[in-house]
Amino acid sequence: MRKPLVAALFALVITGAGAAPAVAAPQPATTASRTTTTASRTATIQAVDFAGTVALSNCSGSVIRFPNSADTDPALVLTNGHCLETGFPEPGEVIVDQSSSRSFGLLNSAGTRVGTLRASKVAYSTMTDTDITIYQLTRTYAQIKSSYGISALTVSDTHPVAGTAIKVVSGYWKRIYSCNIDGFVYRLNEGDWTWKDSVRYTSACNTIGGTSGSPVIDNTTGKVVAVNNTGNEDGERCTENNPCEVDASGNVTVRQGINYAEETYQIPACFGTGNKLDLSASGCVLPKP
Repeated sequence: MRKPLVAALFALVITGAGAAPAVAAPQPATTASRTTTTASRTATIQAVDFAGTVALSNCSGSVIRFPNSADTDPALVLTNGHCLETGFPEPGEVIVDQSSSRSFGLLNSAGTRVGTLRASKVAYSTMTDTDITIYQLTRTYAQIKSSYGISALTVSDTHPVAGTAIKVVSGYWKRIYSCNIDGFVYRLNEGDWTWKDSVRYTSACNTIGGTSGSPVIDNTTGKVVAVNNTGNEDGERCTENNPCEVDASGNVTVRQGINYAEETYQIPACFGTGNKLDLSASGCVLPKP
């Protein structure tokens, strides 16, 4: 996990101006799609900006929908399990239908806060196998669109692909990181927690504290393919804020300065009509309580 945000801010003060400008200056948002053409194919590159992202008190997140969600469904917010306001879920712990009134600052495409959304409950949260919290909101997608002109981000229901160009969009810092998916990690161990089939970024996505929970967006489809959650800060082996990679044979690799995300393609199968959580649904592989 990323260190608590207060600790991250303190570290910036201690290390001086060398790190501060990168945090303070958001990357300009892209305002239009563009098309690139090769001899063999034409690919539309989607605009990726801050629209639909949210700022939490200590993390980032996004308003999400699934391929089969309806405009009349209650909207959902995705962030990390370790961003849960009641503290980190324990290894093996799964939280469902927990009351919450947490608020989220909704951003427009330019990264300007245009309104406040509020949770009605924690629909699902865990740090086992993955690192996600999904909040159900008090408003529907249609109501949010009507009030703010902002649509939810769609979560892809297919596994991401190595080499894909991505953006990590932090609503907390109002900053966009651009890089590629470098590959996938069989097991990512950090402290007492283990995550499966994690996304490894190329080094350009040098995410920091407060970017936890940011949506990882495929540049071509514009869909969410993962949720940003951690990175190895000090080169330590498998400790908090220093995750290590473990392959299927048990070999451990430490990559200082490299950051990671947890895949989200498995989430849509666990939500049915009305965006209702159904962990017994066919194809749902999320951990159960």
